Amino acid sequence: MKPNIKTITISVSIVVTLIFALALAAEVSGPPATDLKLAPALSFADDSSPNFPIEGKNLSDGSIAADHATVIFFGTANCWNTAREAERLVQLYPRYKDKLRFVIVDLRSPSPAQRALIARYYHGYIPTIAVIDSSGKVLYDRAGETASERGDTSNLQKLLDSAR
Repeated sequence: MKPNIKTITISVSIVVTLIFALALAAEVSGPPATDLKLAPALSFADDSSPNFPIEGKNLSDGSIAADHATVIFFGTANCWNTAREAERLVQLYPRYKDKLRFVIVDLRSPSPAQRALIARYYHGYIPTIAVIDSSGKVLYDRAGETASERGDTSNLQKLLDSAR
C-alpha cells in the first residue's frame, strides 16, 4: 500500500513535535551560568550601553535544571530597563547561586541551546524573567521590571525565595 500525502504530513509533524519536546526536556548544554556580574560602564538612565548588561562564565547555557529551580533572564544591550533588572539579579546572585540555576539570554546573540527557551518562555518584551521549579512548573513568566525604583530588589527576592 502506498502512503498518501496526508499520512506523510502527519508522520512528519509527529516526528518534529517529538524532537522539539526532547530538546526542551534534555539538558543540551554544559554547566550553568556562573560568576555573574554587571558589565562595565552600564547606563541606568538611558539606552546608551552597547554591551549586554551581565557578564559571567557559561552564558551560553540553555538548560533547565532537574534538581533546582531555574531562573531565566532575557534581555539585550541598549535597554535601560534591562540594565536595571540585570543590576537587581546580579545583586541577588551571590545569595542564590547555590540554590537556583541561572540562565542568562542575550536576545541579540542566543546560543543554539537557548533558542528553545526563547520559543517557550520569551514573549517579545524586555526584560523578561521566567522561573521554573525543579518539576518543570512555571512559577513566574513576565516581562518588565520587578520594581519601579532602581536598586529595589524586594520583589525579585520574594520571587527567588518562592522558587527554592
